[in-house]
Amino acid sequence: MAVSRRRSPREGIMADKFKGTWYVSYELPPGKRQQARMTETFPNEREAKKFARAKLVDTRNVSAGTLNPVLPKRTIAATQMLEWLEEPGD
Repeated sequence: MAVSRRRSPREGIMADKFKGTWYVSYELPPGKRQQARMTETFPNEREAKKFARAKLVDTRNVSAGTLNPVLPKRTIAATQMLEWLEEPGD
């Protein structure tokens, strides 16, 4: 008789949530807030840059970086965003 392991309802959600290696976090406009910031994930740096560029039209408070366990770890602060967008990418 096989013994089945009982799974947590959140276990599958957490495994499916990781879909990228980069994130972009941005501030929401004051009238559309339930939260102050939102974060999107991306499979690569090129897609993250494309999204960040589009978000800069709406807000100056955009940051980005790599998700764990990706190495080397990279964090791009809002003050570094324009420099990062100008870097040659993959």
